[in-house]
Amino acid sequence: MQFPLKTILIDDEPLALSRLKRLLEKHSGVFAIVGEARNGAEGLVEIDRHSPDVIFLDIEMPLLNGFEMLSKLTKMPLVIFSTAYDQYAIRAFEENSVDYLLKPVENDRLAKTIEKIKNIANAGSSNAGSVNPYSENLLKLLEDMKPKKEIFSLSVKSGDRILLIPLTEITHFEAEEKYVFLNTLDGQKYLLNYTLTSLEEKLPNHYLRISRAGIVNSHHIKEIQKHFNGKYVIAMRDRKASQVTSGSTYADAIRHLLDN
Repeated sequence: MQFPLKTILIDDEPLALSRLKRLLEKHSGVFAIVGEARNGAEGLVEIDRHSPDVIFLDIEMPLLNGFEMLSKLTKMPLVIFSTAYDQYAIRAFEENSVDYLLKPVENDRLAKTIEKIKNIANAGSSNAGSVNPYSENLLKLLEDMKPKKEIFSLSVKSGDRILLIPLTEITHFEAEEKYVFLNTLDGQKYLLNYTLTSLEEKLPNHYLRISRAGIVNSHHIKEIQKHFNGKYVIAMRDRKASQVTSGSTYADAIRHLLDN
């Protein structure tokens, strides 16, 4: 990146936008304001038009909020969040954006942001062609923030038929060597084409990973007994009265379940 950095301001509050613009114009050697937008939809247009180096982005805006707008970008500029709501000033945003400014933006606080930007720009010029770590981190944060797509059943093959098993009827999953099996309340067992890790990402929160080889539906646990070496034996409410043993490294998850 070369100074002055092409900069876009995105904020739905006219007074906040004009104040930020006045502050940045005092640092014309660092920022060259090439566009302004009043919401996320306009922001996308301006970013596509100017390919900015840095954007100052409000979070709460009509049409598209700041996070929704960022999730639609294919190339991520340096992002500096600015908002009046300190509920957003959490560590995740501080770590994954260049900086975080609370409105009304003050000169002294902005000076610290400028120092950060200079350090990033200088580091980028000495590592030409490398991906900005802030952009990578922010993209990961946005991906993690996406809500899980809610599922209600899993498909299994039974002979020539495809069965849809409701999640409410599944008691637990277990891995045996290279295979993963689904177990139901009526004692049936079906082979799945999923890994336990992929299931863990898809399933609702009441499904609990209890070992490297098992996931249980906490709604169908009958009882939990302490075992040795920090393990637990979990009895399920299925027709077979299945018992599954937790892994010692998953003890915290079981204790959290007991506390609730």
